[in-house]
Amino acid sequence: MNSHTQTRLRTLRAAFMTGAGSALLTIAMPAAAQDTPAPQAEGEEDAIIVTGIRETIQNSINTKRAETAIVDALSSDDIGDIPAISVGQAIQTITGATTHREKGDASEIALRGLGPFLSNATFNGRDATNGSGDRSVNFNQFPSELVNNIKIYKTQQASLVEGGVAGTIEIGTLRPLDFGKRRLQGEIKAQYNPYGDRITGREGGVGWRGTLSYVDQFANDTIGIAIGVQRNDTNNPEETYAASTTWTACQASPVIANNNCDEYTRAEYAQNRPFYLVPNAYTFRQISESDKRDAVFGSIQWRPSDQFNINLDVQYSDRTFVESRRDLNLSEGRFGLTNVVYDENGIVQSLNGISSLESNGSELSRSEEYLGGGLSVEWQPSDRLTVTLDGSYSRTIRKEIERNVRLRTDPTDVNGVRTVFNNMRIPYTYSITPGSFVPTITIDPRFDLNNHNLFWDDARFRRDESKRHNEIYAGRFDVAYEMDGFLSKISAGGRWSELTFRDYDIRNGDFNLNPAIAEDRRINNLCRQAFPQTDFLSAAKGNSINSWATFDVDCLFREYMGAEDPGLPADTRSVANRDVTERTLAGYVMAEYDADLGNMPVRGNFGVRVVKTDVTSDGLRSDLSIVTNPDGTIRLVTSGDFDTVTIKSRNTRILPSINAIFEVAPNTLIRAAGYRAMSRPNPSALGAGRTILLEDGTSFTSIEDAIRNITANGSPRLKPLMSWNADLAFEWYPNKDSLLSATVYYKQFSGGFQPVVFNEDFTIDGQTVSIPVTQTRNSPDKSRIYGLELTAATRFSFLPKPLDGLGVKVSYNYANSNFKTQDIRLGDVYDPVTDTVTPGIIPPANLSGYSKHVLSAQAYYELGPVSLQAIYNYRSSYFQDFVGGNSQLRYVGPSETVDFRASLDLMPGVSLRFEALNIFNEPKATYMPVYGSSRQYHYYGAKYFVGIRARI
Repeated sequence: MNSHTQTRLRTLRAAFMTGAGSALLTIAMPAAAQDTPAPQAEGEEDAIIVTGIRETIQNSINTKRAETAIVDALSSDDIGDIPAISVGQAIQTITGATTHREKGDASEIALRGLGPFLSNATFNGRDATNGSGDRSVNFNQFPSELVNNIKIYKTQQASLVEGGVAGTIEIGTLRPLDFGKRRLQGEIKAQYNPYGDRITGREGGVGWRGTLSYVDQFANDTIGIAIGVQRNDTNNPEETYAASTTWTACQASPVIANNNCDEYTRAEYAQNRPFYLVPNAYTFRQISESDKRDAVFGSIQWRPSDQFNINLDVQYSDRTFVESRRDLNLSEGRFGLTNVVYDENGIVQSLNGISSLESNGSELSRSEEYLGGGLSVEWQPSDRLTVTLDGSYSRTIRKEIERNVRLRTDPTDVNGVRTVFNNMRIPYTYSITPGSFVPTITIDPRFDLNNHNLFWDDARFRRDESKRHNEIYAGRFDVAYEMDGFLSKISAGGRWSELTFRDYDIRNGDFNLNPAIAEDRRINNLCRQAFPQTDFLSAAKGNSINSWATFDVDCLFREYMGAEDPGLPADTRSVANRDVTERTLAGYVMAEYDADLGNMPVRGNFGVRVVKTDVTSDGLRSDLSIVTNPDGTIRLVTSGDFDTVTIKSRNTRILPSINAIFEVAPNTLIRAAGYRAMSRPNPSALGAGRTILLEDGTSFTSIEDAIRNITANGSPRLKPLMSWNADLAFEWYPNKDSLLSATVYYKQFSGGFQPVVFNEDFTIDGQTVSIPVTQTRNSPDKSRIYGLELTAATRFSFLPKPLDGLGVKVSYNYANSNFKTQDIRLGDVYDPVTDTVTPGIIPPANLSGYSKHVLSAQAYYELGPVSLQAIYNYRSSYFQDFVGGNSQLRYVGPSETVDFRASLDLMPGVSLRFEALNIFNEPKATYMPVYGSSRQYHYYGAKYFVGIRARI
């Protein structure tokens, strides 16, 4: 981030914090005076119609006040009035919620600074699938224009679907009879991304999105329909620097010239040798992209009598994006390292190295299809008894194909002329200023990065295809009986669900081609391509690499391989494949109460939920054959066959909960909650596949000696993460526009995650051997989180016109955690046989997704036809796990963005709208495997939307 941007953000941050102070003062003084409104004529309050941002905030305040659990919400009475481009961006304006950014947009949601795997997301009260392999919802799949309300349950109650230690995110669409009016609405927006104008050969950074919705009621309001459709056609160019995802601890001495550094192995960790951390490779990447999404939401509601209410709802989304990637790759990050300067944590400050350079090109396409919905039947045989049946289905299919080609440097150029180095490896320097996330890599200036002649050797072709199929069938049965007296309602119910997660990741390659140099020369000249972007990484201070020689990927595949797409291999079996089935059976009983404690009204609920989970994971293991040598020793050779191994796991959890609300004054509530919660491991972390790596050599005395190690693609034995939780909240509602709340919370965890070595049986050529496999387990460690959550919102209605249209909302969450997550290669490892822990050499991370500070501030002005809103979001640094687990630690640096929205009513039912996202081009920075060791930074620019909406 340059100094000019930092100054602007500091100024904006100060302005928003000033606004927060103003909100607290105005709530405490003039807002309090509004507790007793002036007398008014009958019906006068009903005549005031509140719309837009003010109406959304009012509805959110009303929802929070009415709920029994501790809840924060964002809701609108009308369709399309959630003020955000995506559901993810809408959620990050809710107290305690923040997002992880991908391609400049909000994706995974973290609650109270805790990562997405600790949260549960539901769609219309039902579990939803995604294509990421975890349990979070891909909020980019759902257009905000077709969502009406978003609730975040911070505390649990027995009737909620289990799975939220941090909370439960509930996304809801409208029911047409409950909506109660006819509405035809259309909206079209044009998108402009300044980075798109820097892509050569494209139509600039222009895209569009169009939304159409219709709601109506028929047959004397007994049948209602609602349908919404959206088409999104945009582009999200990106530029990035990244190191590889595998890092090595190199011994600081001795220096090994013209070779890889000497690795500091786990067996040597106890010797406390000095070391520094380096990746296997460095990459500069330019990305051109197009993004298309079609979405359809619909529901039919039938109310044939007062006793029956039947609702069928369906959601469908089909998103496809295509990326053209052009990479400059320094493929030997550990080779020939000298003059290494590093700090006490092993973080490199500067070094000299030599590496072969690669001009790599790839074409990536990803399609993700979501289909979900359900049928709900509510029967009320009497005024007191309600019976509800609900069946649901959710499916996500994500398919990704990447075709990649590599061209390397050589001692000669493609014309056979010796280069100035007479070596395939080129000298470079690496340096980073302390406190900066942007390293500077400088290639020896005698090497011309833009000379196509220098990239031609060792042509390698890969075609990777992955497919993730996540499916959930579920049904639930609920009975509620209303009562008189202290207990106002008794509820009970059960739920059954079956989740399946299957994926494959197949590589058709590597094809390493070495034709005659004349053929290389012909193809090199034929497939050359101008660098596809201007001003590459110009926003990254200190960057010295702005372009390099690039090639047309389709041309290279066609000329070298004979086809632009070689397709899948005949055999798609792989040890990386996962096949996980999770069956859940749950039941609950919950009582609601409503009484007076002296003169103070008290209400709430208490209950218990019992959850039984069965996991079955099928995995492939590469088969080996034993070859006996003449001297009696053996060697192992691959046979090309696979064995299927099934690992099963089962657990039962009891989840009690209690919520209490004390109305200490007419506009003041105190809430208390205690509950036990669970968060299941990600489906992708439960794989049973195992990859066997053989030792070098051909003469071994035993099978065990011939095997170097075994890597796992998951840990099926992982159990849910459990926590005991307590919340205490104070809420003051001085008027319809104002809220002041504070919540303190505490979570006591039983069990963390740590690498563990389990002996597993393998059958090799008829012989069964037990071999240690490093994977992840639930540790017996105890850990805790405590935190504070604050919300202040008000409208300055007491100010003279036109300033009375000003309003603010500020929310802040502080969390403190002592959870530990160890690095799979460089952290502590537990051995269950000896019951000992072997210490690692780098510190552990905290919970995945944990941020100590989360701040969201909104300032809005709404008066007459004008509506303006500025939004500031800040999230402190956090650890982000890789999908599937069993990986090294990765940290994301602090994130702060500023967005702006405006609308102008042109005439009744017609409005002009404008939105700007990430105005100051804030990048995303990541670090590995310790915080401060720069791994990657992304720049994707701002996005601007302008559109018009009409409703009848």
